[in-house]
Amino acid sequence: MRNFVYDIGTKVFFGEGSLSRLPAAIAPVARRVLLVYGGGSIKKSGLYDEVTSGLRTAGIEWVELSGVDPNPRVESVNEGARLCREAGIEAVLAVGGGSVIDCAKVIAGATFHDGDAWELVTRKATYTRFLPIFTVLTLSATGSEMDAVAVISNMQTNDKIGTGHPDMRPRASVLDPRYTFSVSKYQTAAGTADIMSHVFEVYFSPVKTAYISDRLAEGVLKTCIEFGVRAYEHPDDYDARANLMWASSLAINNLLTYGKNTGWSVHSMEHQLSAYYDITHGVGLAILTPAWMRYVLSDATVDKFAEYGVNVWGIAPHGEKYAIAREAIDRTEAYFRALGIPSTLREVGIDEEKLAVMAEKAAAGLGEVFVPLTADDVLAIYRACL
Repeated sequence: MRNFVYDIGTKVFFGEGSLSRLPAAIAPVARRVLLVYGGGSIKKSGLYDEVTSGLRTAGIEWVELSGVDPNPRVESVNEGARLCREAGIEAVLAVGGGSVIDCAKVIAGATFHDGDAWELVTRKATYTRFLPIFTVLTLSATGSEMDAVAVISNMQTNDKIGTGHPDMRPRASVLDPRYTFSVSKYQTAAGTADIMSHVFEVYFSPVKTAYISDRLAEGVLKTCIEFGVRAYEHPDDYDARANLMWASSLAINNLLTYGKNTGWSVHSMEHQLSAYYDITHGVGLAILTPAWMRYVLSDATVDKFAEYGVNVWGIAPHGEKYAIAREAIDRTEAYFRALGIPSTLREVGIDEEKLAVMAEKAAAGLGEVFVPLTADDVLAIYRACL
């Protein structure tokens, strides 16, 4: 295992009724917050009224930024930063899924930047300060409620880029599974695929000595397999939503990454799909993952895939490692299909036209990954998904 520092600075309020604890967490650091949310579903569900009632009772004022897109745009970040500066905002409160939270995180840093927030995302400028960040989660998927990373899109340049800083990690996050009851089957499925992909990115790693991390990762994957389907079929199953919600956080709050520090292959490839075609992130990941697995399966990787098949899917161990590996990949693909997720790029409106340019950009963004990929490799994986 490699050296690491264990420091997760997010206080989590988990479970039914946990929202009541949020105002007391905000009050010591802020009396005026920017309330960030998406398309208005929190108003239909009544969550908006619950949040604002708690803020009002605690004497906390708020200014609103609504309409954050599923792949959050840099324009929303810039508008949020402007509101924070003009209104004297002291903290940012995101109520929604990962896109809303990601937008809020970069707003918190862009408030102290004089230029376009895209300069921060592209590392042409450096973050200097952050407003405190708080979240109320409504979708189990990205794990942004506990991590120190955000992903922002610029549709003018067809770029979707991750940006991070230790101070991006939320101070406190409310995780009440009831707030995910109204999530559609489509988004529940996409969110489950997103969680699983986060785990795959660190589980399939060139570091082979992080035994405990791999066993934890397998537990999270088995949780997704069990409870993703239950939440999909029974949206108001509290235990299914609760287990899925906690799996979402554990998948990407660094716990599984400690001792590994692995680059993310499939996410880099999917970011191009979202940047050029604005598709749902989890859907893109589900389409790409089995094709990536088949492409990188080799004598050098077969042991890990066989391990995955035995420990996660319960395939009986035997001497045919390749057979176990291929069955595990087939089961992964079948699971995503069982959740109603499209299995080809053509099904989500993507054809051959832009694959080459996307492959070049995806390959350029890869670090130390499970199996190194060139632009030609990425292009082959894209074509296998058509």
